Amino acid sequence: MAVWPDIERFIAEQGAAALVTLAQSQGSSPREAGARMVVRPDGGFTGTIGGGALEWMALAEAQAVIARGKGEIRRIDQSLGPDLGQCCGGRVLVTIERFDAADASSVGPFAAAERIGPFATIAHVEAGRLVRQAAEAPTGSEHSSATYEELPDGRIVERFGSAATPLYLFGAGHVGRSLALALAPLPFVVTWIDPRPEAFPQHIPANVTCIIEPAPARLLEQAPGNAFIAIMTHSHPLDLDVAAAALKAGRFPYVGLIGSETKRARFVSMMRKLGLGEVAIDKLVCPIGLTQIHDKAPAAIAASIVAQLLITREQA
Repeated sequence: MAVWPDIERFIAEQGAAALVTLAQSQGSSPREAGARMVVRPDGGFTGTIGGGALEWMALAEAQAVIARGKGEIRRIDQSLGPDLGQCCGGRVLVTIERFDAADASSVGPFAAAERIGPFATIAHVEAGRLVRQAAEAPTGSEHSSATYEELPDGRIVERFGSAATPLYLFGAGHVGRSLALALAPLPFVVTWIDPRPEAFPQHIPANVTCIIEPAPARLLEQAPGNAFIAIMTHSHPLDLDVAAAALKAGRFPYVGLIGSETKRARFVSMMRKLGLGEVAIDKLVCPIGLTQIHDKAPAAIAASIVAQLLITREQA
């Protein structure tokens, strides 16, 4: 989720915002340390710290912090057991910070940085408030995947933004359209390719760039090595052309092709004739998506593909 851009937007729209952070998490907890919500004065919010009674309580506290005006950071040390009416056995520390127009000089640069990509801040407590500065993570912390990390000296390292995975989506048919929509809120930046100018919908998600290209396979030359490739064009010859080129490149962690086991068998036969080796061919994911989902509706197929992409992304 976007953190600082949302804080900036809520301040502009409603005059203030609260940042809720799951600072510590022990035992059974609905989210990991670093999960965040940004709350508006009217109770609207983005993000989640796990839902349920904990989140409901945090939302109410955040609105109270906003209403009180400037003050120290609010810290809530909360068990997740009977006092919240939950069965979880964990314990969390939730922090709540208030921002308003007076914080524009610090919020604005962080919002701009997050729009560009992931960045880190190092914070210390001063007069009861967190004072942050954008910086490289300190030695010993730079390889951590945590988004919130307390250092032995009391400073806090936070990471904002997410490194989106590039995905090259070939084909703007029904499944392609459903997939583009399903990927909209997820950490992917999509290059959507089709040779037909009329194939793309009028409204495109913000993380999608459309390219009209009569020879789609040649765009693989500009794709970064960590790109995922999803192939679902209107033409089997085009599918074969793109799939063969992607597998031949040998640098993409995921090459998925829409189709049946029969289509895969035919494509494998043709790829062998094209000179592709078995190692390359074995990397072809076809049928694409989770095979446990049998629904053939475009949205269901897209959901199964997204699940597979997220699994592959975690394993990459």
